Amino acid sequence: MAENAKHNYDESKIKTLSSLEHIRLRTGMYIGRIGNGNNPDDGCYIMLKEVVDNAVDEFIMGHGKEVQINIEENRVAVRDFGRGIPLGKVVDCVSKINTGAKYNDDVFQFSVGLNGVGTKAVNALSKNFFVRSHRDGEFAEASFKVGKLKKEDTGKTKEPDGTLIEFEGDPEIFKDSEFRLEHIERRLRHYSYLNTGLKLILKTADAAEPKVFQSRHGLMDLVMEDLETDGAEPFYPPLHYASKTLEFCFTHSNSRYGETFFSFVNGQFTADGGTHLSAFREGLLKAVNEYGNAKYEGDDVREAMVGAVAIRLKDPVFESQTKNKLGNTEIRTELVNNVREELLHFFNRNKAIAEKILAKTEDTRQLRKELQDVKKLARERAKSITMRIPQLKDCKNHLDKKREKGNGTMVFICEGQSAAGSITSCRDVNNQAVFVLKGKPLNVWDLKRDIMYKNDEMYHLMQALNVEDNLDSLRYDKVILATDADVDGLHIRNLMVTYFFRFFDQLVHDGHLFVLETPLFRVRNKEKTTYCYSETERDEAVKNLGGKPEITRFKGLGEISPKEFAQFIGKEMRVNKVEHASKPDVTNILNFYMGKNTPERKDYIMENLVVPVED
Repeated sequence: MAENAKHNYDESKIKTLSSLEHIRLRTGMYIGRIGNGNNPDDGCYIMLKEVVDNAVDEFIMGHGKEVQINIEENRVAVRDFGRGIPLGKVVDCVSKINTGAKYNDDVFQFSVGLNGVGTKAVNALSKNFFVRSHRDGEFAEASFKVGKLKKEDTGKTKEPDGTLIEFEGDPEIFKDSEFRLEHIERRLRHYSYLNTGLKLILKTADAAEPKVFQSRHGLMDLVMEDLETDGAEPFYPPLHYASKTLEFCFTHSNSRYGETFFSFVNGQFTADGGTHLSAFREGLLKAVNEYGNAKYEGDDVREAMVGAVAIRLKDPVFESQTKNKLGNTEIRTELVNNVREELLHFFNRNKAIAEKILAKTEDTRQLRKELQDVKKLARERAKSITMRIPQLKDCKNHLDKKREKGNGTMVFICEGQSAAGSITSCRDVNNQAVFVLKGKPLNVWDLKRDIMYKNDEMYHLMQALNVEDNLDSLRYDKVILATDADVDGLHIRNLMVTYFFRFFDQLVHDGHLFVLETPLFRVRNKEKTTYCYSETERDEAVKNLGGKPEITRFKGLGEISPKEFAQFIGKEMRVNKVEHASKPDVTNILNFYMGKNTPERKDYIMENLVVPVED
């Protein structure tokens, strides 16, 4: 009876949360991932963005040309010189959900924060939060702790109009979170590119002088900066168009593969694109085909293209609170036609550049045709050798997205027969497959897609996963990299991550790529055995077991017996998801670590090498 009462669903089980409680309980709905500050989309940067967005919105509406950002450890202060929050509504505007002027088109026409949540979420998630509005020689201010009002004040002031907001994330929520300067600077550069003339001044505790971010040429500065990061040269001067509601800029590069596009809505970076980016792509393709009287495919036109597109929209609809993807479908037709018309005007006025674009596109089309021939030969060669994939020890069940079957199926990608033997002998044959790498795979970062058809291992892996054309027929829910915990193993892991980001970015984006954690140490005595995944866990285990327990350091997966290994790929398996990053971020990182800049990388290693001091 007591057990039944426990699970009764009645009026007593219904709860109503205040907006403050809801934000703190369901943090992800408001700021996305919490993270630790290593990823530019982590919560601490979203908190900063929400506050800076309001300051930039003032500039967009013609009020205030400067924003000051002061960051000291985890404390942030943002001061704008706009109109200032109306003094009688200061508390409401930073603490009551669905309160603000951004529902009024007369005040904010192209705002990002249209849902009245941003600053309130920052307040609710802050250990300390302070707001002061300066307006017509008067001020109103308020202090909060964890979203709860503690103090208010008003009075006279000689400060110029505008708003000051200070906050410090609550350590109970942002436990290990720290700001990384490069992520902040990148976000501020984006603000400057999208708002020509706006000056953003960043002050940090460890910098002698503040940094100023200001752009004269808008998105053209962004495109040129992205090319400069890896020493690339534009194939022709970037084509740049700007109006009140639409701006775009692009060029081709002889040293890039794939396409790199930045997209923005009302100043917000949309990492996952959306309607505006797909409409721009369609308009671009139509203009090129119409001008060249051709029938090129979109991939032919955009190969090696670097560009950016930004729109201003009265009522943007995003797919989440963090605004990574635009969902307004009603703007598509007009935007496609707008892009097409402007590009045709440009092509007719700049025939030399138009001919270069057509020549580049034709070269890409020819390469794609050659790739099709290589694909055909690879398939014929594979059929003539064997009907099975020699490196794959398959499982019985497979992922079927359409029928919603196979969730939880996985394939372990491991190095060498020794490691494969340990996993194969103790795996679940129904849901766990094994793919064996023969030594170190190729570094494919600077290689073209045809390498997957010329290299047997790359080809067999692609076929094992069944992802040649898209992810619709992906055979496993999880693709798990299981490499040794030594230098060679980590290198192989990096090479495989590079392979997936280079050719199968969507697989990473959709959350299918993981890294298997295996223990580094075994600590045991006659009564108990403990497996440890770090030196800290090892030291704790030694302390708990007492005496002088036996300590084994595992250097490779093959050293772990199948009986021991079973638990590491069983119910208590530890895996880390490989986080997806936007194409520009990935390109910059992998160009440095996996590109052909060996001397630069060597200098970096030598400058940052940490040599352990022996006792």
